[in-house]
Amino acid sequence: MSTRPFQIGILPGESTAIVAQRHEPLRAYLQMRLNRPVELAIGNNYAATGEALRQGAIDIAYLGPVTYILQRRNANLEPFARPTHARVGPTFQAIVLVPADSDVVALAELRGAEVAFGDLASTSGSWVPRHLLLEAGLVADRDYTRRMLGAHDAVAQAVSNHQVAAGGLSLPVFERLVADGRVDPETVRILATSPAIPEYMWTFRDGLAPLLREQVRSAFMELSDPRTLAIFRAQSFIPAVDPDVDRVRVWMEAILQTRLAPTALPWTLNEACVSWGRETETPPPRPSGKTRLRAV
Repeated sequence: MSTRPFQIGILPGESTAIVAQRHEPLRAYLQMRLNRPVELAIGNNYAATGEALRQGAIDIAYLGPVTYILQRRNANLEPFARPTHARVGPTFQAIVLVPADSDVVALAELRGAEVAFGDLASTSGSWVPRHLLLEAGLVADRDYTRRMLGAHDAVAQAVSNHQVAAGGLSLPVFERLVADGRVDPETVRILATSPAIPEYMWTFRDGLAPLLREQVRSAFMELSDPRTLAIFRAQSFIPAVDPDVDRVRVWMEAILQTRLAPTALPWTLNEACVSWGRETETPPPRPSGKTRLRAV
């Protein structure tokens, strides 16, 4: 058995302890298949996980479309697997949630309100809900105030507790929070649901040895353990390629075009330019400072 741990990066969509516990069956499965130690590396935020993959600090990562698009511009990352589900295939959805007793019945009625989101780079916890609001005529920081809470569970709880007028988050995560008893479904209401979003993609870092890539790819393509597949609500894993997330590039472009207007708020890493094509545009600035991950 190789002694160097194989590092797999996971985005912190919920608390670190919950994310680590949920992904333990996958860690154990890959350790068995690769015949070497495998460690989970959970970033303090989405950017930390993406940067760790770009820098080669981890070997593979499970990246949402937005995080992948941002990091792919600065490194030769290769997506290789994505989960597919009964009825909806390799897609999921985002929602905008409001308190159950809210008078709001349409997205446009959130003008002037405070809306909660998860991580700045979250696909379903930030960008896609913002695109839903944009289609209703509402631009972030002009027509409503963003409250960034970092994770999907924090958004759901803030809405449930009437701390914000609405919140954007992943529909699968919301359903799991309800099933686990962490959110009372009687306290919230789904105001809007997004179109199908391309699924997260398992992605190789640049420079990973070809033989190891094939071993990892085969491990995912051959994964059949129900307990491990249940982590991803998956029937199986299927191949993934870069154009799978082109739909999200279009949504990002629409949001970024609104940032051409003056705003009092500073631009973030994922709003630093207005084009997200795959090959030719000038990359956005990279974040400074050391990437922070938790190995578990």
